[in-house]
Amino acid sequence: MKKFVLLLILLNVSFIFAQKQVSGVVKDNTGNVLPGVNILEKGTQNGVSTDVDGMYKIKVKEGATLVFSYVGFSKLEKAATDAVINVVLSEEGGQNLDEVVVTGSRTAPRSNTTTPLPIDVISSKDLASTGQASFDKALQYKIPSFNTVQTPVNDATSLLDPYEIRNMGPSRTLILINGKRKNLSSLLYVQTSPGRGETGADISAIPTDAIERVEILRDGASAQYGSDAIAGVMNIILKKSTNGGSVTARSGVTSEGDGEMIGVSLNNGSTVGDKGYINYTVDFSKVNLANRPGTVDAAGEAKDFEASLSDVQAFLAKKPDAGNINGSPETAAAKFLVNGGFELSDETSLYYNAAYVYKKVNSFANYRTPYWRTLNPANPYLADFFGDGTAASYVGYVPTFVGDLNDYNATLGYKAVKNGWNTDASVTVGGNSQTYSVTNSQNRSDIQDANGNNVYQENSPITFQPGGTSFNHIVGNLDISKIVSDKVSIGFGTEFRTENFEVIEGDKASWDGIGADSFAGNRPENSGKWNRYNLGAYFDVAYDVTEDFLINGTLRHEQYSDFGGATVWKLSSRYKFADDKITLRGSVSTGFRAPTLHQIYTQKAQYSFVAGQGIQVSGIINNVSPQARILGVPQLDAEKSTNVTVGIGAKPSKNFNFTVDYYNIKVEDRIVLGDRQDTQFGNVAFFSNSFDSRTSGLDVVANYNNILLGEGKLGFNLSGNVTLQNERISDVTNNSFGGTLDALMFSSRPDTKWILGANYEIGKFGFSLNNTYFGKTTFKQDGLNANLRTEFTPKVVTDLGITFSATEKLTLALNVNNLLNVLPEWNFKAENAAGTAILNDPAQVKNQSNLITFNQRYSQMTYDGYHFSQLGTMFNLSLNYKF
Repeated sequence: MKKFVLLLILLNVSFIFAQKQVSGVVKDNTGNVLPGVNILEKGTQNGVSTDVDGMYKIKVKEGATLVFSYVGFSKLEKAATDAVINVVLSEEGGQNLDEVVVTGSRTAPRSNTTTPLPIDVISSKDLASTGQASFDKALQYKIPSFNTVQTPVNDATSLLDPYEIRNMGPSRTLILINGKRKNLSSLLYVQTSPGRGETGADISAIPTDAIERVEILRDGASAQYGSDAIAGVMNIILKKSTNGGSVTARSGVTSEGDGEMIGVSLNNGSTVGDKGYINYTVDFSKVNLANRPGTVDAAGEAKDFEASLSDVQAFLAKKPDAGNINGSPETAAAKFLVNGGFELSDETSLYYNAAYVYKKVNSFANYRTPYWRTLNPANPYLADFFGDGTAASYVGYVPTFVGDLNDYNATLGYKAVKNGWNTDASVTVGGNSQTYSVTNSQNRSDIQDANGNNVYQENSPITFQPGGTSFNHIVGNLDISKIVSDKVSIGFGTEFRTENFEVIEGDKASWDGIGADSFAGNRPENSGKWNRYNLGAYFDVAYDVTEDFLINGTLRHEQYSDFGGATVWKLSSRYKFADDKITLRGSVSTGFRAPTLHQIYTQKAQYSFVAGQGIQVSGIINNVSPQARILGVPQLDAEKSTNVTVGIGAKPSKNFNFTVDYYNIKVEDRIVLGDRQDTQFGNVAFFSNSFDSRTSGLDVVANYNNILLGEGKLGFNLSGNVTLQNERISDVTNNSFGGTLDALMFSSRPDTKWILGANYEIGKFGFSLNNTYFGKTTFKQDGLNANLRTEFTPKVVTDLGITFSATEKLTLALNVNNLLNVLPEWNFKAENAAGTAILNDPAQVKNQSNLITFNQRYSQMTYDGYHFSQLGTMFNLSLNYKF
């Protein structure tokens, strides 16, 4: 037995010493590093991938041969005779990796310049170069048609910000992770702000360090992927690297000295046995409050709250901002993600990924000033609740809002190739829950028990649990494809999805009577669980008429359990000429978007700002309620769309390429949350299929790289989005839809946005300078005179990035976002002669300004509007260490 053990030890030792470590850098033939190159020890499953800097490190046996492979490049074999092997891959007959995409076709992947659809490809290095703290904010400064900003009034919206592509709202962009549908958030945006009445997936929950690249299909794709893809599809491809892990430490602060950010993330990978791999990411971050209140106008306050001007002035002398706290809330987040796979045989494999995210946000409601919530003989308890019991100690109070978010998703799949047939079967689960707490508040309701004692007021709690919301889905997919011949490839498949939405009841004190001051809880009759399911099937065929001429068609049918079915189709084509240097492309398609369960079943009390009246309570009634039937509100149906895209792509040389695409999107029966209306049920709003809309514009993308300048290389990129039309094209039915909502839906995002960037790499240094132009944005805020509008002035935000590779393993990066401290700026504009007369009267101008800024509390952004970040210059420093 001892001899046997000794033999095993000797064999193990000899195996260890028979191994050697090989490292190096992989580049293309123009000198650019290539991230994501696969390096495999020939004849084994031992392999790694290059990191974002093109570097790799692998342990192999003596005498081994390394195989370097990369999509669009010629495969290369190298004998592992040296400890350092640097490789140059040839592009002969191929394209760069960032030109090869899997999104947009259910048949075989195609290159970006030859696909019939406009697709942006953003690498992990591109995302990191922005210096932004979250994935959604990084996209804001990389994709012109993508917009997201923090809303002026936070509440539940502080947990995730609304985003959109092509001004179409968050509900109309489908989010995929490794090609599989990500769950929606449980949050329905109900504030009078961009994104009102919609919901979307929480993309800010995805750790940036886990992403290899992002493919954004800027075209309607309901026929290929199902509901929610009217504006396009965002496919987030996760890292698969099993070597070259890294840890990144991040810190940041605004030029005002607040909003401090600190974070650390770990990304690493490993082989699992001889045939498996795993890549994982752990990310922790904390961002402190950044406060940007305005100086409150005393006269406006006295008028709105019917208060003594002297009392108001006395309070504002101590708190010029009226104690308001608004800007960017305090946020803490923990993110975990794993991506892996395992080869069962040469023809079959399993794959999986899973993610869990927890976020906690602390924000504040508007400060309840002592002339707003007055201390008088009827409510002396306020001094006990929010002071030391004496009248002099009571100076009002500011309710706090705490939100807890949990988001998860996971996919398990099986792939097989047999006789040229590619089969992909998977199950995906995902969910999002949000629960809320309100502290430092009260229930002011005058409700008495059987003995005549007040239930609330002096007996009110000051901490409440208003409940929350939850959403989850289970998705089953079966996708089959085959390249039938050198001209024809087909794909077909099916999807089954169940969805569950829950409104979580709040504690009684949070909703009884008028509920908790600032954020009323979910009432029992408005709470509950709802679900539905749908079954979809599609067929896709691509026909290469010639080597240059491609036609692609897709047909899809989906059947929902709650409102019926929809059949949609898509036809796209592409033609190359001039030695493949120029590509003409276009598509026409129909699409649909099912109303979300949130839109169908949400019913709640809502605190909203009413111009000239402060914060008032109104409500939302859902479309399946008895109240809706009495009011004659019809049940919701799916939106229907028609998309047309025509474009040209050109690659005159290896280093220069550009694309220009025109799009035209018509949406029929658009689902909107209408204006509040006075009814027998109070002041309420509701959802309906209200009108048709049309959105058209141009997308431009251009890149020029590898310009020799001194000892380094210079590259330029220009991308832009121009909105040509974004408006309602039919009468409003079944609802009320005034100027404020019209502006929020159609002109609350920049009418044009351009990004001009330059990158220069020399030695160990890398420099980037990006200028983002935010075009004009127009609003019609609630309460604004009908003869006026507000316009945000076009601005250019400049970002500077500097990286220093101190060693092969250590990289430092400094990003100065909004280098020139550019802040939003708005002005009144007259619609007619009556508007001009108002603007010529300073007193009326001041009054209008007070109406839309809550007496200057939100002077920089207005209460309803937003353009880009109001925080000014931000400094971010990161340190990345590779293992």
